[in-house]
Parts: sequence; structure tokens; C-alpha cells
Amino acid sequence: MISIATKIIREYFTGKDSRFIFTKTESPYTSPVAGSNLYLHIPFCNSVCPYCPYNKIKYDKAMVAPYVQAMLNEIELYYALFGRLDISSIYIGGGTPTLLSGELKIILNTIRDKFNVRGDICIETNPAVLDDAIIDNLKACGVSLISVGVQSFQDKFLRLIGRKYRASILDEAVEKVVKANFKSVNLDLMFALPGQNKEDVTYDLRKAIEKGVNQVTMYPLFTFPYSSVGQYLKLKKVRMPNLITRRALYYHLYHYLTQHGFNRVSVWGFKKNEAPRYSSVTRDNYIGLGAGAGSHVPQGFYLNTFSVEEYIKKCLTHRFPTALRMDFTRQMQNYFWLYWRFYDTYIPKQELSRRFTDKDKKINRLFTSLKKLDLLADENGSFTLSKRGAFWLHLLQNYFSLRYVNKVWSAAMKQAYPPKIDL
Repeated sequence: MISIATKIIREYFTGKDSRFIFTKTESPYTSPVAGSNLYLHIPFCNSVCPYCPYNKIKYDKAMVAPYVQAMLNEIELYYALFGRLDISSIYIGGGTPTLLSGELKIILNTIRDKFNVRGDICIETNPAVLDDAIIDNLKACGVSLISVGVQSFQDKFLRLIGRKYRASILDEAVEKVVKANFKSVNLDLMFALPGQNKEDVTYDLRKAIEKGVNQVTMYPLFTFPYSSVGQYLKLKKVRMPNLITRRALYYHLYHYLTQHGFNRVSVWGFKKNEAPRYSSVTRDNYIGLGAGAGSHVPQGFYLNTFSVEEYIKKCLTHRFPTALRMDFTRQMQNYFWLYWRFYDTYIPKQELSRRFTDKDKKINRLFTSLKKLDLLADENGSFTLSKRGAFWLHLLQNYFSLRYVNKVWSAAMKQAYPPKIDL
């Protein structure tokens, strides 16, 4: 039923001619690009957390050097293709990127040598491997925004999601990061965990706030890892709470954070003061480097092969490791922009009018309906999601958008170069 509903909604807005199909390709889009953001994917982990759906492998020291060289070669390939790009930001994810904290300096120096890096460098970290040396290395690399994947300050939930560390290590790890004076420190926490109640959520939020972090991102326990990706992750017994419990927890964390001086900056992100916002997903255009990295440019999406071995093989022979692409019409590009503005929970009216004319009846109906349902408000030059609207958007994202992610990633994990993925 969800698949049918998704198709109907998609065709209503973007038309029946829009093709949501990933096809096999051997190269990225080659149209000129003046500037972009960069995403670096480091797939290595000391232990593979069973709840995590991202592309990763167990850390193998023998693979580090060839992987780093492969990434350096991929940078050279993009330099040869596009020249000296302006880079607005760099985001480093994984995996556990800090396992390569020493090698990251080489990678980032090469990027600075080939491109004009003008924005912040952001990185995900695992508190279990954070120490003074790694934090010093990150500072030396120019990392300015950092996120610590705590998930919970309680052992019972850490065990549930498969984290290998104990809650007792978290206070010191977070305190070290805060004292290092990065521009912004984000803390990732999870809600809607099985058996979790409001008191549990309050405990984790209070601990985060006491540590002095600038931002808290409260992710729900997504459903998509429990279908085909879930079988891959062997996490079949974990299920989310029902809708009523999930809404109560979301409203609780929403009120708690806003009452403690945090402002909403996304569906589940809350930031304090004037620190830069830490975000992994809302950049309009980006080029992905690494195994399984995705790229988004005006022409569409493309993905590198998820196979670390194939990624290394391709890049070491000076070939792009691209595996899949999906072309965008201009209309699809505009709706993609709109989707992420809903995720931000703020849709600027001026840019909305530029992308969608006043004669676009579908957009007018959409916003009129959302306002009538008290999901959206018209204020200060933008449309702003209400608390209720933010909750329903996060739920719809779970059931609709993440089905796409599940389908693509499932196929890409099974085959290094899938022939076709029809969404």
C-alpha cells in the first residue's frame, strides 16, 4: 500500500514522465560545475553496530593505505574533470572516520591543494575512540564542526542498539570535545527506542545540555533497517513503539529542548546560541568521495560502488568508481529542493516563488492544505512547520522517503554494479 501511495503522490507532483530509475554507469555527470560541497566516506569500523544501515566494513589495517590512495586518486580525477572548484563545505562520515584521523590530514591537504575550500569541515565521531590525540589531529586538520554519536547515556539502550561501549566513558569523551573549542559540537541521540519512556528521554537530554554542547540531534529508530537491509544487519527483533508513544516522545523532547534555550533547526535538530548548524544532509549540491558515497548535482544523483574492494580497484587504475545514476528533470530538481526545505522546517517564500510560479496549482493546493491542517504557518517571509507538522513530516520521511534508501542500498550492497534499480 505504501509503495502504491508513494507512486501516486510522486506522479501527481512531478508527472508520469519523471523517471525514478537508477541505471548502471561508469562515470559521473560531466557538465561544468563552478562549485560544490564535498562528502568523504570512510567505511571502516572497529565493531559494526547492528542498527546502522550505512556502508561500512570491519576495520582492516591492510586496507587503509590502498583506500586512502584510492581516495587521493578520485580527487585527482575530479580535478582533471572540473578544475579548481570552489568547495563550500566538507562533510566526513562513515563508518568511523576518526579511525583514519592521521590519514585524513593527507586527504584534506590534497583537497586544499586542488580546490578552493571556503567553508567548514564537519566530521562524525564515535565516543568510544575519541582521545586527546585524535581530537588534536582533527583540530590540526582544520575540522571546525564535530558530531559525537552518543545515541544514549544509558547502558540498557546502548546494549539494545549494539553499541560496544559503556555509558561510563561518555562524560569524559564529550567533555574533551567541548573543551577543544570547535565552532560547534553536536550530540546525536536516539529516541523511539523499544521500552523508552519520557523519563529516559529527559535523562539523556539533561546530560547532553549539562555538557555544554551547541546542538542536539534526536534521531528516531528508523524502520528501514528492518526490511531487506534489516536482514543484512540481523536486527529482526527490534521494533519501534506505536504511533501514540512515538508522538508523545517527540513532543516531549521538542518541548524540553525549546524550554532550555534550543531552537529548532530541522525536523529533529535543535541548536543553541549563534554556533554554526551541524547538518549532514541539507546541502543542495555535493560530490561524494569514497565507497558508497552519493553525489547530487543539478542533473541528478549518482552513486559510487558500495564495494570497498571495487572502489579501490577502480580508483587505483585511475577510473571513476561510479556505479549508478538517476537523471533529474528541472521539476524533479525543484521538488528535491522543496523536500529538504521541509526537512529544515522553514521554506523561504522568495525562493519558493522563484522555483514554482503562482500558477502552479499543485503547490498552491499543497500549502493551502497544510495551513488548514495546522501543519504549517505563514510567518516572517517563510512557511514554517508547526510542532505537529514537524512530527508528521518525520513520520512520512520514515515510511516514504526511506523506502527509496532501503531499496537502493539493498541492491547496492548485494552487487558492486547493479544493472538497474526502479523506484
